[in-house]
Order: sequence, then structure tokens, then C-alpha cells
Amino acid sequence: MSKTVIVADGSFPVHPVPLEILDRAEVIVCCDGSAENLVRYGLKPDAIIGDMDSLSDDLKDMFADRIYVDSNQETNDLTKAVLWCCESGYTDLHIIGAGGKREDHTIGNISLLAEYAKIVKVRMVTDTGIFMPFQSSCKVESFKGQQVSIFSISPATEITSKGLLYPLTNRKLNNWWEGTLNEATGEFIELEFTGGPVLVFLQFTEGERARLGDWEK
Repeated sequence: MSKTVIVADGSFPVHPVPLEILDRAEVIVCCDGSAENLVRYGLKPDAIIGDMDSLSDDLKDMFADRIYVDSNQETNDLTKAVLWCCESGYTDLHIIGAGGKREDHTIGNISLLAEYAKIVKVRMVTDTGIFMPFQSSCKVESFKGQQVSIFSISPATEITSKGLLYPLTNRKLNNWWEGTLNEATGEFIELEFTGGPVLVFLQFTEGERARLGDWEK
């Protein structure tokens, strides 16, 4: 399968990790006006998804052969892009540019990862770290000292961890802050839980290059 990146219409990334992922993408899907930033960066989209309310007329003409208009007002352009990728056979996705503008949009985009994870493998890469959603117990590659935050979509989910400085033992996270600001103690973090999903955030260290994992294969 192609290495697919979705560029959301938030702040375009500046950190080398998301930029390296973008540079190495085989398929780039833009959410509406994010194509403007991508072109300024020096790349071209393979598809542009959305209601086209924020795309310039010049780019509408330039990329007329790869624009897919979706005027559904019941969902946002990021979700439209994820669904388009899924329907097109692209099921291993990295999302960049999903934050940095309105905080309510950022929170909404992060929470949507839990829904996307039901149909695709997805990661959201920011200028500070990476969000990964999991539907069930997981083992996540990390390194000693890496800053980690855990978010539970449902407060009823009980989580038990291995590899965290401040371990969780049958812990229910009743508020989003409760699983934040933890730290990895080794090369892996393990979370045991049912009734997810759970979001894991791994912070980049200063100067860290991309930890691409399966992206290398």
C-alpha cells in the first residue's frame, strides 16, 4: 500500500519529523485549503477533498483533475479526507497540519482519531509529537525518558500499564489531564485495557528525527 499523508487545513508543520514524513509520502491528500500551504512548500497534492470553500480559484483550475467535492455539512474536511482514503484503498495514514489554529478544531481533530481507528491505521503527527489511537491493548515503541500522555475516550475504561514511570493499575481516567505528563522507562510502553479507545501521545525530543517504524518498509 502507498504511504499516504493527509494534510489538514491547520498550521502547516515546521518540525523535521512531520516534514520528513510529508517529503517521503507516495500519496498526498489535502483537506480543501491546505493545498495552498502544500504548494507553497513545493509539493503537489494527489487529491483535494472538501467543499472547496477555502481553495483559491487558481488552484481549483490547476488541480481540477484531482478535486473531489464533498459538501456534507455533518462532518469536517478531515473526516471527508479519511473516508475518501479508505474508499480508495489507502488504509495506512499519517495526518499532519491538524492543529495550531482554533483550539476547538484541534481538540475535535484529535478526538476523531478514535473514530478513524475503527476503519484505518492512523497516526496524527504534530510539531511536538505523535498521537496514536488504539482500540484494544497495545505495545508501543518508545525510549527511556520520552514524555508520554494517555487519554481515555471513555472514563469507564480501566487501564493497566507497563513501562511508565508513574504506572497505571486498573486506572479509570475520569478527566483528560489525569493520564498526562508521564514518562517512558524503556524501549516499550504496554497498555492493557478493554472498552477503549485510548489515545497515546509521544513527545519528540529536541532535534529528534522521525521514528518512522513501518514507514521504512
